[in-house]
Amino acid sequence: MELGIKGKRAIVAGGSAGMGKESALALAREGVEVCISARGEARLQATAQELAQTTGVRVVPVVADHGTTEGRARLLAACPEPDILVITCSPPRFLQSYMEPEPEEWMDALSTTLLGPVELMRATVGGMAKRGFGRVVNIGTIAAKRPHESRLLSGPPRAALCNYTAAISSGLAKSNVAINNILPGMFDTAAMQQRFEAQSKKNGTTYKQEEDKWIAQVGIPALKLGDAKDVGALCALLCSQYASFIIGQSIVIDGGQLFSTF
Repeated sequence: MELGIKGKRAIVAGGSAGMGKESALALAREGVEVCISARGEARLQATAQELAQTTGVRVVPVVADHGTTEGRARLLAACPEPDILVITCSPPRFLQSYMEPEPEEWMDALSTTLLGPVELMRATVGGMAKRGFGRVVNIGTIAAKRPHESRLLSGPPRAALCNYTAAISSGLAKSNVAINNILPGMFDTAAMQQRFEAQSKKNGTTYKQEEDKWIAQVGIPALKLGDAKDVGALCALLCSQYASFIIGQSIVIDGGQLFSTF
């Protein structure tokens, strides 16, 4: 399916691995020039080389933390007029109790998952509106919609981001700028893999047994963890010419875990 975005320019903040990488790959396959950022240089450079070789499009790696003023400036200097903005990050740690995080950890989480995305949007959506095309996709977490104590460092900031994007999206829609959020549930990520490996060693079980136990415990009707490629494909669709009527939405992709009519 031709998504109508060939030749566009995209920033994918947090694009070196996982859902960010798959989103960058899906865009690059559509002929979008991609600027990807991450804090770790080695993995970022390897990902940029892989994407360029796979798709044949220009991929620009930028070592930057989009949760900082300096990191955002470095990223925007590399791609000052993006048509597409995709923002994600590694999720903050799981908590055992709401008493754990101190103010410094809260500020770190807020900088990366709320203030960073807000400032990147503030710097770019005006230009998108003037040019008559823009797409913004924030890849967050189902915890923004389904609160859980273990995800306090992730859910509340992302819920605030969903509120912010919904608030600004209506005013930009007339200029063909569509801003939306993807809220993934439990996915087969490096963090989950490490969790299952550690539990299998601790309990004398297999990796698959620990994975199945977790799926049953959290109640995923699809009986599997998500694949980051699915998020990448959905992200590309929300960045396409066909997304001009999808405005300010927070789309859950969680295998049916959040069971709700609306």
